[in-house]
Order: sequence, then C-alpha cells, then structure tokens
Amino acid sequence: MTRIRSLSLALLAATCFAQPINAAPASGPSRYFTGSDLFDLEVATDPQISPDGRTVAYVRKSNDIMTDKARSTIWLVDVATGQQRPLLAGSGSYSSPRWSPDGARLAYIAADGGSPQLYVRWMGSGESARITGLPDSPDSIAWSPDGRRIAYSMFVPDEGTRLGSAPPKPDGAKWADPLQVIDAVTYRFDGAGYFSPGYQQIFWVPSDGGSPTQLTFGPTNAGAQVSWTPDSRAVLFSANLGKDWERNRNESEIYRLSIDGGTPTQLTNRKGPDNSPVVSPDGRLVAFTGFDDVARSNQDEKLYVMNLDGSGRRVLTGNVDRNVGNPVWSSDSRSIYVLYDEHGSNRVARVGLDGSFRDVANGLTGSGLDRPYSGGEFSVSRGGAVAVTTGDNLHPSDIGVASGGGVRKLTHLNQQLAAKVMGQPQKIAVTSSYDKRPIDAWMITPPDFDGAKKYPLILEIHGGPWSAYGPNFSTDDQLYAAAGYVVLYANPRGSTSYGQAFEDEIDKNYPSHDYDDLMSAVDAAIATGHVDPNNLFVTGGSGGGVLTAWIVGKTDRFRAAATQKPVIELASFALTTDFAASFTPYWRKERPWEDPQSYWKYSPLSLVGNVKTPTLVVVGSEDYRTPVSQAEQYYMALQMRGIPTALVKVPGASHGGIAARPSQAAAKASAILAWFAKYRSDKPSTVASN
Repeated sequence: MTRIRSLSLALLAATCFAQPINAAPASGPSRYFTGSDLFDLEVATDPQISPDGRTVAYVRKSNDIMTDKARSTIWLVDVATGQQRPLLAGSGSYSSPRWSPDGARLAYIAADGGSPQLYVRWMGSGESARITGLPDSPDSIAWSPDGRRIAYSMFVPDEGTRLGSAPPKPDGAKWADPLQVIDAVTYRFDGAGYFSPGYQQIFWVPSDGGSPTQLTFGPTNAGAQVSWTPDSRAVLFSANLGKDWERNRNESEIYRLSIDGGTPTQLTNRKGPDNSPVVSPDGRLVAFTGFDDVARSNQDEKLYVMNLDGSGRRVLTGNVDRNVGNPVWSSDSRSIYVLYDEHGSNRVARVGLDGSFRDVANGLTGSGLDRPYSGGEFSVSRGGAVAVTTGDNLHPSDIGVASGGGVRKLTHLNQQLAAKVMGQPQKIAVTSSYDKRPIDAWMITPPDFDGAKKYPLILEIHGGPWSAYGPNFSTDDQLYAAAGYVVLYANPRGSTSYGQAFEDEIDKNYPSHDYDDLMSAVDAAIATGHVDPNNLFVTGGSGGGVLTAWIVGKTDRFRAAATQKPVIELASFALTTDFAASFTPYWRKERPWEDPQSYWKYSPLSLVGNVKTPTLVVVGSEDYRTPVSQAEQYYMALQMRGIPTALVKVPGASHGGIAARPSQAAAKASAILAWFAKYRSDKPSTVASN
C-alpha cells in the first residue's frame, strides 16, 4: 500500500520550534521569539473615544492557553494619563463598546455561555443591564442621537426550501439528519460555514430595555451598520434589495427608513456599490463611499456627499488616488474623517467639503498577528480627538491618540517582548526588472544578526492579491527570523495603497509580472550582502500561495517552498469559492466554460510539469475561500510527478482563521520551518523549546 505522506499538526505542535543557528539549549524562557510566545500576545482593537475625548473604551484580545482561543475584554484608558483599567472582564466574551451620545452610558455585546446579547452600562453607577434576550447575536449596534434607542442587525431564520420528506419516524428512533436542501447562490462563506435559511435584518430596541422593533423584512440581507438622522426618527443603511441581489454582489444602494417602519426609500441609483452612509450632525448631508462599477478586479472607493433626500451627489476625493473608507463626520458638519492606506500603512485623513485632504494620524495597524498586513481602526470625539490602533514591526496594535499628525501611544500591551531578541526590520529599495517600477519591500534580519555573515532567506508573499503588507508586526516572520532566516516581504504590482493604476497591473492578468517584482525583491535582498543565494525558500498564503506555486513552476532557484491555502486550478476554483457569484466579470471576463484556455493559462497547475522544487502544501480543513480541493489537487499532482511534497491540514480552520488558534499558528510555522530545514545546505542545530 502506498504510504500517505501527510503531516499532522497535532504531532508537529509537539516538535521543536526552531531556534537561531548555534543556539544553546534553553533552561528557562528563551531569549528568542518562540511558538509558545503566541499565547502571551495581546492586541488592542475597536478604539471608541468618549464624546468628551477624555476616555477610550477598547477591546483587548488575549489568548487563553487552556482553551487555545482568543478572548475579548473591554478596557478603559484615560487619554490624559494613559492609566487604564478593565471595565468588563472575566470568563465571558465582551465586544463592540459604543458610547451613548452624552457619554453617560456604554452599550456593548456580551456572551457568557449563551447567545450574545446587548447590554448597557451606566458609567456613573457602574451598573449594567441586559437590554435584549435574542435568539441570535446582535451586530452593528448604533445609538440614536437622543440616546433613547439602539439599532442593531440580526439574522432572522426562515424555513427555507423543502423538497419531499422522510417517512414518519417512530417514537424514540434515532435516524440520520434530514436532507439539506440548498437553493441559494452563495450558500456558504469562509469562517461562517454553510448558511442556515434566513436573512440579516435591521432592528431597534429601547436603550433601557423592552421589545425590539424589526424594521426590514423580505428575502434579502438588509442588515448593516445604520446611521441615524439627527431627529432620531429614521435610519440610513446600505443594501442590495433588488430581486437579483444574489448574482449582483458588487451592487448596493443607500436607503432611508422610518423607525415606525414602512417601505425603505432608495436614495442612490447607479451601477456600483454605495456603502457606509453617515448623516451629518446638522442633518443636511450624507457622506458615503462607493465607485462606478466598470468590472475591474479591484476598484478603489471614493468619498461622496449628497443631500439627505439623495439629491446633489458629488465626489470629494476624486483627486485622491487611494481607497478611502469608514467615514466619520466632524461635530461641526464641515469635514469628514476617513481611513486610507498609503504604501502599506493606514492613515486617518480629514476631508473638507471643498475636497481638501489632510492627514491627522498615521502609523495605524490592524489586529492580525500572523502576517504584516496593513490595517487599523479609529474613532473621533466631539472635539476632534482621534483614537486609533497603532503599532509597528516589533509591536502588535496598541491604543493611541492623534497628535500633530502622528500618534501618541496610550497603552503598552506587550512589554514582555522587550526581553526578547527579536528579528529587526529594515526597508530595502527594489526596482522591478520588468519595467523599472519601484517596489516596496522589507527585510527582517535574524536575532543576533551578524552583518559579516550570509543567511538563508524566506520570501513570504501576501495574499489578496489586492491587499498590502507594511511595517507591521508578524508572528510568522518573527518565528522564521528566530530560526535563522532573513525574511523578505514585498508589495508587488496589484497591491493596494499605491493607486488604482498599480492595482490594475494585474487586472485579468494574474499571476503575471508580479512574479518579476518578487524576483527583483529577492535579487535586491541578495545584493545587500546578507543573503546566501544558494539557500532561498518561498512561502505565502492565499494569493501568496498562488504565487508560491507559480514561482516554483517558473524557476528552480528556491531550495524548497510551502504553498499555503492556494488557488491551483482556476476553473474549479471559480465555481467552488465562496465568492463564486462575483468571480465573473471581475476576476475573469468570461465564465470557465466560455474561455477554458484563459483559465488554464493563469492556473499554477498548468506549470506543475516544470516543478522540481520540494513543495509543502498547507490548507485549513474548513477553507471555503480557496477550497481544500485546490490544495489537494496540487499535492496529488506533485505526488504523481515524484516531487517531494507533503500535505498539512489545519483541523477546523477556515481560510481567514488558519492562524486564529495559537497552537495551530505556532505549529503551522513550525511545520514550514521543519520542511525548509530538510533542504537547507547549512543545516541548523535546533533545540526543543516550549
């Protein structure tokens, strides 16, 4: 019988986490960053500054080593002193803190064993009250301006389609589960699994408790973040309420709806999405984001304003070649704060009604830990104080406040990292060999770096492909560096935060010259004199997994590869991914059966006959974005060709959650390092470390 060459993460978790070359066995805590350190990390998210600007409520996420899961608590931090205290902690999970308009109360969502519910805390007395007793979790909570109501969205089930029935079941009999009948276009989603029949709807509930009022109905998803009108008598929301909404996933309009119910009034009408409506405090204007849809693979959203009745629409950021989002009005209704990404780093800008554009905060970071993706969150007080999440290559996200265009950090959540010898970041200059275009790239050098030595290199590639890396913390990169590697990451063409034209370089042409950009980045890293050109390795996830498989089909310069959650065969992917309904005409103009040659041209499987590089294949067992079958196809193709390979499945993990559980994140990195160690010419001496 043929031996199945599959690696178990349960076994790999018990193996060593690789240490720097020649590291001595550790008798206590390691000087270096190890897989065990993932359990000690905390990250700040969802900063909500009080209306008076004196206090920030935020969600603090930490990992529980006994449950191997993240838990969320709500903390308060004083803006003047930086002193902080837990507001809601314990065995439950707490999220979504939202201040009442007068700052006297804080709404939040809490779960303690049962279905998450909406609570309100009176800040003066410290008393909390449960406001809802719902069958499902409330989401997207928003206070009315008068403080009397809280809107939220919630899933409302229905019976779904029925086809036939099983015979009558005798009392006490144990039969199989009933048939699952699916007739939805999008019937599963990554991280959510298979959908139950039903729709997301909008509700409001009195802020001191009482019966909720359902505002939206019908066989469409209307649930979204709402914005109240200043008189607290109506809400605005974005949705696609059209009959063919399932097949037009990139289409949405803005609607206005009275809190007394009735038919929503449509305020926008164009081909393309209109999102995130926010009513100005004086009630005259609505700010929102969107774009005119021309079926490009990725299109940057612009900031618009219109009158409250939908008339007078105009764009404010037409001259800003960046995607903008998360609009928040200033209290004087004269400007709008937005989030945007610049060269891999998020910023907050203030946009005037005259189209002026001025940065007010930079250096924002997101809550992800495994890879250095750009991201960030912010909120604004009545007086214009801006609270943000902020960090850098060596520090996960903390809470800060904008000060002089920069950010003053208020929290310091991961001070234990100061005792570690971490991989050190540096930016390097890269010019693409294809068209001499500048490409942003960063290197992480190993701990105890010696500039006179040459180190093996791991090229680590971001996914998306329309996303961006930046100067942000990454557990994967630090674990790779601690194992003695220089880690290289870059933003090849197609990456966001460099303008629409840069993104369009791979529109309907992916993978293509992004390959040249990445090879140029490797050449630039070698040119620093710190990289051994005979010890090159490559890995990446999602879009980075695509490019990893593409690279080993194009070149033999890498000693080993690890393709994570890849797309391998484009036609089968287009019909099985969770966004299949919008794959065409955005990613490809034609359906798979209309242009099979083009689909094959851009499939890494078309190059598998060229592969000589030992290649590990990694995927979450519940990945619905790049389904497991994609990884399994590549694994089997490599096996059939006799190329050294192994298949790693992360049990229970989705595409976006492949690193959500600390033990699995550590074990996955360990598996990749173990695979690379097999093929290094400078075999490292490794020691076991917990």
